[in-house]
Formats: sequence, structure tokens, C-alpha cells
Amino acid sequence: MPTFKDREVQAIQEEALREIRAAANAADLERLRVKFLGRKGILTLILRGLKDLDPDLRRRVGQEANRAKKALEDALDQALADLKAAARRAPAEELDVTLPGRRPPLGHLHPLTRITQEVCDIFLHLGFEAVEGPEVELDYYNFEALNIPADHPARDMQDTFYFNEKVLLRTQTSPMQIRVMEQRRPPMRIIGPGRVYRRDSDITHSPMFHQVEGLLVDRRVSFADLKGVLLAFAHQMFGPEVSLRFRPSYFPFTEPSAEVDISCVICRGLGCRVCKITGWLEILGAGMVHPAVFEAVGYDPEEYTGFAFGLGVERIAMLKYGIDDIRLFYDNDLRFLRQF
Repeated sequence: MPTFKDREVQAIQEEALREIRAAANAADLERLRVKFLGRKGILTLILRGLKDLDPDLRRRVGQEANRAKKALEDALDQALADLKAAARRAPAEELDVTLPGRRPPLGHLHPLTRITQEVCDIFLHLGFEAVEGPEVELDYYNFEALNIPADHPARDMQDTFYFNEKVLLRTQTSPMQIRVMEQRRPPMRIIGPGRVYRRDSDITHSPMFHQVEGLLVDRRVSFADLKGVLLAFAHQMFGPEVSLRFRPSYFPFTEPSAEVDISCVICRGLGCRVCKITGWLEILGAGMVHPAVFEAVGYDPEEYTGFAFGLGVERIAMLKYGIDDIRLFYDNDLRFLRQF
């Protein structure tokens, strides 16, 4: 460790102040800060070496070094502030006000948001009301009240994210049927848009996706009413030339149940690779509300009937926009998103 002369610290301080005053930009100031005050800076090494000095010299050099450190810190801060102030005071002649402005990039709605809003708008114009519910759901609302008890094989159709035996991430928006019917008496027309979760991931499935649930309950509601509502929806969403087809299916909370297809929007029903030469594309599941569901909420199934349906927003968006990989919706690739 070097020995120190009486005025060595003061000389270092004066040298540093001269260089700080001559600094032309923030990078020069940062270089000087490292040179004098950094971990291996000149003043830092002096302070670290105080333990090796004689007591009298240690006290005097320590006081001078600390004063110098404070003075350099203040000088660096002031010099940086002066540079910033000078930049803000740029003379007007340096600004060419005739140059065209740069238009900032504008955001727009995600395709899934657009489709969700479009689906909801169609049903709102048909007299339905939009409702929302929790994504963290109770097993009772997600399964039991929908006629899916613990030992029901239909639970195997939905690979569920559980928090514990009673709490889970909802696998469908159908729990909104139960929550609303518990609080209201018929007649009612509701749709329930929202996110749902299942342990599934490939080019046509995502562990998180979006559904819109629909429910209509009243006296003397028939399957013909369900067909009329879904046909009106399909024509509004895909065009008046689209045909609808109902295929028998099974859902625990509806009876009878059906899968609903539309004529292929790519080949107009003639048969192509997208529809696997069938001329049809599946868009949703639907059916008449099961009497057991009405009994769970205290409705008399002899007095009321109703229908329910559920559609996947991603499925509708993929058909409407001709997208073949569901993962594109979540990759945040601007080249993909700017198309919408």
C-alpha cells in the first residue's frame, strides 16, 4: 500500500474536479465515477488502505479522503444535472418543425376478444343477458350440480386442475347456469363468456381457452327453440348461406344432447381438407336442460323446460379466420396479430 504525503488526497480531488468540469457527456461522467469512486477507484483504494497507516496519518488521510469523496459525488451529480438541463434547452434552430411527425403504433383488439364480443353481441340482440362468474370454482358447481357426481365417467372427459378435493379451475362455463338459477326464477336468457382450464395442449387444444355458455329457461321451451336460436347465431356469425346440422351426442347436464355442425365455410359444403371431405364443421354442443339440473336448483322440471349450449371461442375464431393452430392466439407474434 503506498504511503501518503500531506496533500496527496487534495491533489487527487483537484484533478478529479478538473476532469469532471471537462466532461462532455454522461458516459464521460460515469467513466470518472468509476475511476475515482468505483470499487477499484483511486479514493476507494485510499480508504481501504487506511488500516495500514500510522494512527496520526490514518486519521488525517481518512478525514481528507471522506471529504474528497463527498465533494466528488456532489460534483458528479451536479454535472449530470447540468448536462440534462442543457439538453432540454436545445436552441430552437436545431429543431426542424417542418419534418412530419412519427405516428405512434396503435393497438387493437386481439382476435379472441373480437370474436367474444361478436358472439356476445349476437346473443344480446336475441334478448340474452351476459353474466360472469369465478374461474376458481367449487367442485359442486363445476360437476355435481350439473349431474356429474364424483363417480361419473363424464369426469374423465375433462382433465381438471384441482387445488384440493373441493376447489378447482373451472373446466367449463356451465357452472354459471347453476349460480344464476340459484338466484333467479324463470324466465331467463343468459350467456356466460369466460376463460376455462383443462390439462390439454396441442395444435387444436390449449390448457386455457375461452367459452361462451348459453341458457334459456321458461315454460314450454322446446328443441325447436334451440334450433332457431343457434341457426340465427350461425347466420349472423358465418353468413346466411351457412346450413346447420344436429348430431346426437351425450352431455350429463342436457337430455337430449347434440353436437352442432355448420356447412364448411371453406368449401361451402362441397368437401375439402379442412372439413375432412365431409362438408361439415363442428362448432358447439347443446341440448335440453336435464331435469336433474333443475332439481339441483329447486326448479320444477314438470313446470319449466330450457336449453343450454356451449361454444369455444377459439374454435369459432379458427373457423372464421382460417387458422389451423390454436397456439398462434397465445404466441403474441405481431406478424400474426396485425392481420386482425
